Amino acid sequence: MSAPHAIVSVRARQVYTGRGRPGIEATVRTANGGIGVAICTAGVSVGQHEVAFAYDGGVKWRGKGVQRAVDNVNTVIAPALVGVEAHRQLDVDHCLLNIGGPGAKERLGGNATAAVSAAALKAGAASLGIPLYQHIGGANACVLPAAAVGAFAGSDRYGGGQRSGGKPSHEFLCYGFDTFSEASYAGWDIATEFQDVLKTKLGIPQRGDASPWIPAGYVKDDRELWDLQAETIVRMGYEGRIGLQVDVAAGTYYDRDSDRFLGLFNAEPKTRDDLIAWYCDMVANYPFVILEDPLDEVDYEGHAILTRELDIQIVGDDLFTTNPARVAEGVAVGAANTVLLKVNQIGTISEALEMVRLAYRHGYGVMPCSSRGEGVDIADYAVGLMCGTIRGSATGPSGNRFLEIEAELGPRAQFAGRAGLKGKRFQLGA
Repeated sequence: MSAPHAIVSVRARQVYTGRGRPGIEATVRTANGGIGVAICTAGVSVGQHEVAFAYDGGVKWRGKGVQRAVDNVNTVIAPALVGVEAHRQLDVDHCLLNIGGPGAKERLGGNATAAVSAAALKAGAASLGIPLYQHIGGANACVLPAAAVGAFAGSDRYGGGQRSGGKPSHEFLCYGFDTFSEASYAGWDIATEFQDVLKTKLGIPQRGDASPWIPAGYVKDDRELWDLQAETIVRMGYEGRIGLQVDVAAGTYYDRDSDRFLGLFNAEPKTRDDLIAWYCDMVANYPFVILEDPLDEVDYEGHAILTRELDIQIVGDDLFTTNPARVAEGVAVGAANTVLLKVNQIGTISEALEMVRLAYRHGYGVMPCSSRGEGVDIADYAVGLMCGTIRGSATGPSGNRFLEIEAELGPRAQFAGRAGLKGKRFQLGA
């Protein structure tokens, strides 16, 4: 007879995702009826150091079908995991990483292993009868992060950025509040107002829940947009409580032939030194609190310079790719002070948690992101890992999950708020 938490089946299928491309969905079931379902999909900008996915190639799905990864789950991974106890995540992932010997992740596809690993994590929580955030963090899982709402996006207004997938994406980060629910309302309030501002001032059409897209011809320089953001924050009484956050994805604007960043923030080509000067000006004159991937994804030195020069949160996404080895390189030179968390960049939950432990040991923050298929589960990840900040998630489905967690925790719930941000500005209470 199977142990109650033992895995009895693993199945996968190809699904549509919010990214508009195929993804892999894995379902893990345990002997006592625990079920975990997780999706893994590619991002719009993919760092060169991320684990490789298994794709089908060919014409169908424009080469990005994932039936090969699905088959790897159903025919190779599933038999190997039957009998492993789902609530023992290290055991699950050790098995995943060593099916057929070392290098299984590369042979089977990081998308296959990431989907199954995340599904097993959820199945383990279900089999124990506890919320996912509690399974991840135990009794410490009671802190909700400062979260954000979309302000605007778009990559084609100045030329360049053809690889960026719409980055930079700008958000309003809501941090100066006592509870997540208060921050969530403020996020909805300012996002709704800012869409009206963009429509009234610039003629940018509203897009409902989606961040407005700023096409070519509406502004000559992003400082025009930052002016509107800052004015809106002050006018609505949120000064010092809502700040600006931007995922630059600068590497997608970098042209190696000319050694310049093309079409970023305005039409003027920029050297690395030019861009560093821009960031110093941005932080001095606008309420920026988070810069993500502000330079090329291999530029540890440049990220270290920015971290020393600026007093705000500097996040590495493509720089680190949730990889403990790359985070260790960054720590050695002081590059960034926060790591973006995307499980599918590394391939398993256990490897991602190893990265989290490394980051925390060295005083770095961890900022989860749901762009790779995690959906509302990202809220449980954030609370379970006691993260101080998160990409987006103040409203929408993830925001709903945070509000649900806050209600479940009751008086035990804490909001990270200002203290959740990294950077000298927040450490010193300025």
